Amino acid sequence: MLGLPKTTEFNKRIPKQKFYENLTVSPALKKVFVEQVKVIYWRNKIAASTMNIAPGSNVTELEIFEVRLNSPTLDDGFLRQIDKEIPYHILFLLEYEGKQKAVIGYKEESVGNAAFKVNRYYSTDWQEADSLALKADGLSVDAIYENFIRQIAGDTLTTAAPGESIKETVDRDEKRQTLQKQIEQLQTKIRKEKQLNRQIQMNAELKKLKKELEVL
Repeated sequence: MLGLPKTTEFNKRIPKQKFYENLTVSPALKKVFVEQVKVIYWRNKIAASTMNIAPGSNVTELEIFEVRLNSPTLDDGFLRQIDKEIPYHILFLLEYEGKQKAVIGYKEESVGNAAFKVNRYYSTDWQEADSLALKADGLSVDAIYENFIRQIAGDTLTTAAPGESIKETVDRDEKRQTLQKQIEQLQTKIRKEKQLNRQIQMNAELKKLKKELEVL
């Protein structure tokens, strides 16, 4: 599907118990691992040592994890737990009854912390396994990772200008999501408000938020 060279193949099964038996995991998240996840495979490692590409400045390695599921739904907490425990960037390939979907998060180092954080995950729709086409395009690990994000996110991430970095695009998308949520919440409050002066004040704020959204 990804057309990666054999030099990247790892094909190691990872016991899912490894992620929750010896770690501080909530009962709810442990239930996700037990009930939603069937098996986890570490399929590939994309790095300068496994492909003819340059090392990345921000992404040293990109791991490909295949996760076979017991149902077509998977809680984001599962992905966050793995991303938290593994200090590399990860592309997840979810599999359920012959269909696949790709999921990836924009993963970056926390400020003043060696750990990584993922604010949001992007995913494709479920597709037949043979029709899920992603290309490992790029001359460096950074470029391949960023191109995977853009391919998987599709129209969700729109570039404002040529040369805009993936971080700038993701940050702008997060601001857009926050503004849209604020607008929806304010519109609900306006519909419920009985006092005219409060409606006028909130409508002015609504107009301001909508203008900020247009700029993005």
